[in-house]
Amino acid sequence: MNTALPCLCLAGPTAAGKTAAALAIARALPVEVVSVDSALVYRGMDIGTAKPSAAERAQVPHHLIDILDPAQAYSAARFIADAGELIEAIRARGRLPLLVGGTMLYFKTLFEGLDEMPPADAAVRAALDAEARERGWPALHAELARVDPVTAARLPAGDTQRIQRALEVQRLSGRPISSFQRGRGEARAAPPLLSLEPASRAWLHERIAQRFTQMLAAGFVDEVRRLRARGDLHPGLPSMRCVGYRQAWEALDADDLAALPERGIAATRQLAKRQITWLRGMPRREVFACDAPDAVERVVERARHHARALMPC
Repeated sequence: MNTALPCLCLAGPTAAGKTAAALAIARALPVEVVSVDSALVYRGMDIGTAKPSAAERAQVPHHLIDILDPAQAYSAARFIADAGELIEAIRARGRLPLLVGGTMLYFKTLFEGLDEMPPADAAVRAALDAEARERGWPALHAELARVDPVTAARLPAGDTQRIQRALEVQRLSGRPISSFQRGRGEARAAPPLLSLEPASRAWLHERIAQRFTQMLAAGFVDEVRRLRARGDLHPGLPSMRCVGYRQAWEALDADDLAALPERGIAATRQLAKRQITWLRGMPRREVFACDAPDAVERVVERARHHARALMPC
């Protein structure tokens, strides 16, 4: 299939200014925002995800935000299905779908497709969690290197969620997860992808530090305390593995909140580094320096250009 998806995409690492750019585009064009973020799907996780505020969401319709309880799991396959339905529905309303976020796996699978991999298996995941407690995640990463060296080479030892999923798929199917990802059918042509990326990594690091500090001041630790108090959540859930939440949970377990700012900021920087690496693997993206003073204006101008071809007739 050579026809491009009829939507506009806006990506970038965490703290790059995607929300502000999306709202500026919404003031210039008749768009609806589809979130491309694996953390924003969860209800009750507002501060630590930098979720768009109620006032911001009132400016333009937002989708795929607050659609799941934190005890539930979301997947790339479900995102593809949900996004596909939303793109059609938004275009049927005569508006332009604007896909915005930083979960690069979702963008990649939306553009390239995703093979039918085994669904999550609670028993296998529980077994892997038990092994991790006994042996440690570096040992499981080493196991992944033996059974799927391609995937292990691109996953840092601290990316426990993806290490677990890769081992889960291998144990359930007998195939490395990388073989599924290479075995896709013909990919659909990618839509325009506008990418906010920093010319100065130091600028982004400062933004990350400022935002994490603001989250703490806004009550992030109390938000995590409320989630813990439910009694049905645990650190192995995808929701609680989100950057920031994992570090806050561990700090509360250790009764060591003094270490949380440093650990949370470091983890967020690592996330941003992984996001930028993913983006550099998308050669057709259009890059805008998010630390330039006119970044938003340039993104809006380019969005206007693409909208002439993308807007439904």
